[in-house]
Amino acid sequence: MDKQIKNEKVKTKNDKEKLKIVEEIILKIIALLGIEVKTLVEEKEGVIRIQLETEEPGILIGYHGEALAALQQMISLMVFKKLGAWVRILVNVGDYREKREEALTNMAKSLAQKAKFSGLPQNLPPMSPAERRIIHLALANETEVETISEGEGRERHVVIKPVIVGEKPDSLISKPKI
Repeated sequence: MDKQIKNEKVKTKNDKEKLKIVEEIILKIIALLGIEVKTLVEEKEGVIRIQLETEEPGILIGYHGEALAALQQMISLMVFKKLGAWVRILVNVGDYREKREEALTNMAKSLAQKAKFSGLPQNLPPMSPAERRIIHLALANETEVETISEGEGRERHVVIKPVIVGEKPDSLISKPKI
C-alpha cells in the first residue's frame, strides 16, 4: 500500500468511527488484563486522548509510567494497523500524567536552586523524552541555570547547570562542526 492510499483510508473514517475503533482496541487489551476500567476517548487538537479510570491504576501505570508508555505504544501500533496511518495517541490513567508533571517540575525547580547555590551541575536520573521535555520547559525561563540532555538511549538524562555571570550558557555557544 503506498502513502497516498494510506492517507485516503484514514480520511474515509469519520471522527466517530475512528474513536470507536480506538475504544474497541482499548477494551480488547484491557479485557486481556482482566481488570475493570472505565474509558473516555476523545480527540482534541489532533490527538486522541484516552482517559482510563480503574481501582487498580498501578497495573496500568507500572514503575515510573513504563507500563503506561508500553500500553500507549501498543494501542498506537494497533490503531495504525487498523486505520493504515499514524494517529497521535495519549493514554492517561487517573491523574497520573498531571501528578507526574507536577513532581518533575518541582524536582527541576529544587535542583535548579541547588545548582545556583552550589555552583555545581545537578544530574537527574534517566528519563523518557517526554519527561526530559517537562524538565526543560519547567526551567526554560530561568536565567541562572541551563538544562542539557546528555547520554544515549535509556541512559539519556537532563543536567541542570548553573550559568556563571558574564558567560554564555553552553546552549548559546556555537560549536564548530566537525
